[in-house]
Amino acid sequence: MTLTTATARSGRKAPRGGRKDGRRRDGATWFLVLPALIPILILSVGPLLYGIALAFTDAQSGRTRSTQWIGVLNFQDLLHDTLFWDSFRIGLLWAVGVTVPQFVLALGLALLLDANLRMRWLARALAIIPWAMPEVVVGIMWRLVYNPDAGILNETIRDLGLGDGRDWLTGLATALPAVIVVGVWAGMPQTTVALLAGLQNTPHELHEAAALDGAGAWRRFRTVTWPAIRPVALAISALNFIWNFNSFALVYVLTSGGPGGRTRLPMLFAYEEAFRYGQFGYAAAMGCVMVAVISVLLAFYLVGRLRGGEDA
Repeated sequence: MTLTTATARSGRKAPRGGRKDGRRRDGATWFLVLPALIPILILSVGPLLYGIALAFTDAQSGRTRSTQWIGVLNFQDLLHDTLFWDSFRIGLLWAVGVTVPQFVLALGLALLLDANLRMRWLARALAIIPWAMPEVVVGIMWRLVYNPDAGILNETIRDLGLGDGRDWLTGLATALPAVIVVGVWAGMPQTTVALLAGLQNTPHELHEAAALDGAGAWRRFRTVTWPAIRPVALAISALNFIWNFNSFALVYVLTSGGPGGRTRLPMLFAYEEAFRYGQFGYAAAMGCVMVAVISVLLAFYLVGRLRGGEDA
């Protein structure tokens, strides 16, 4: 009985000590994580919550009276704002038009850089140069390329005898395609690096076995390479779509949303409403709508990823 009682007591005391040790470890973990969480709360979560609250007010710049709570009135106005929905449509065209060619070209470049070529290290270094350049610098550089009088693009067209060139960034038919080309060029290195990392993690034994079985290059890519890099490809494509839809600086430097609103992305429209016309509450409502749309798209992506993981 004495041994049984002692054993029972010792069995009851051990979990208590374990719980205390677990609490100490949790406390130490939070203590280490807290310095990283504080900037996120201050610089991300705080402004997001403030922007959501601002969307339900009539906040404007230069007002002498206090801001009033107006409920969902800003969102009701958005439903009938054709200019906003036009910018939303342009934003979707821009996001798709940049993301798809970006991925295709980046995949081809990643396959090339993964091959056993001479001076491969130099090619890899040159391929990521656009990634290292700020968007403002990229925009200024491409404005010089597209310059109607002395730009290298029009000069090349004239030298080849293909015409006198055109004003690419102010033409109603050419402004959006011209900006999309810049977006593809600027974002392709990031996608290339991600896909190249996926390619380098693919076992070479699988390629050798497929080659011994008589599989050609396309069959090896379809049966070996693509299944290996598919998770990376889906992830980087989803992130690129979100980043491209939220673009601002590159298009602002190139066209400022013109001509005639043909390149006015949703972020540019919200910026103009807030800082050109002083409609802070209305612009905040636009931001809330864009955050909601991106959240829904991200949720669909995550659900698809989870289902894919379960099927695997």
